[in-house]
Amino acid sequence: MPEPVTTTEEGAAPKRRQGLGEGPGRLLVLLYGVFTVGAASRSIAQMLMKFDEAPLAYVLSAVAAVVYAFILVSLVRGGETARRLATVCCAAELVGVLAVGTWTLVEPSAFPDATVWSDYGMGYLFLPVVLPVTGLIWLRRARRA
Repeated sequence: MPEPVTTTEEGAAPKRRQGLGEGPGRLLVLLYGVFTVGAASRSIAQMLMKFDEAPLAYVLSAVAAVVYAFILVSLVRGGETARRLATVCCAAELVGVLAVGTWTLVEPSAFPDATVWSDYGMGYLFLPVVLPVTGLIWLRRARRA
């Protein structure tokens, strides 16, 4: 992967621009990695062992895992196209967390078992609602850099 470079002044050595998964972005890479593995393994196990108990919840957890994986790969890959994809995925994640979180509070009977995004991610210390907001802020800063 080529390093993003910006020039400073004529004749001056180019300075390296920080990538999406570097600096504070490393924490996002770590957290999205953990959430990708956690949500994927949980949803796969639940779908294999007890899919008939709460199919909607388990499918939504699998969708969350896919969204997390796209964001993780985009942050690691870097570049403008990856930044745009990560921005779209973070926005979709935020909409999903807010929609599912509200749905689980309004109609709890629709979810006999919890999803990653249930109750706005309360079972995960609300990180599912904090992560996309933090990600969007980081990606916006990266666009300006």
